[in-house]
Amino acid sequence: MAKTYKPGETAPRSGQYGIVGTRGGNTGTERTVVRGETMPPTPKAGQTYRLVDPTKNGSGRP
Repeated sequence: MAKTYKPGETAPRSGQYGIVGTRGGNTGTERTVVRGETMPPTPKAGQTYRLVDPTKNGSGRP
């Protein structure tokens, strides 16, 4: 199972993060987050994020 991230945590990679429901299911909603930024708040309490589609263009790499 892929790692999940809570709102307020720092994004380890740039890309599309899917919102995971409180029971672990996909909600169908995604947010674009840049590496180093904090994860935005989720629509409902208890939801988390999972990296769905990492950025492939090389931006954001050291």
